[in-house]
Amino acid sequence: MLPALRQSHGRTRRRRSHDALTGVKPTVCPLSGTSKQHHRVARESGYVRPGLRISVPKLGIGVEKD
Repeated sequence: MLPALRQSHGRTRRRRSHDALTGVKPTVCPLSGTSKQHHRVARESGYVRPGLRISVPKLGIGVEKD
């Protein structure tokens, strides 16, 4: 089934004007001072949020470096 009327180029472009992607804004880890993505674990300290630290020795997350 086809649409009743064809949508113009201008109307299509006006709709697409809101589809642009925004860049990732990193936050600062309060324990190690390195940048990390929001709602993600910091690789050096394992910090996620206050009261939650994750340690994954196999991946080197939250483990003291030798």
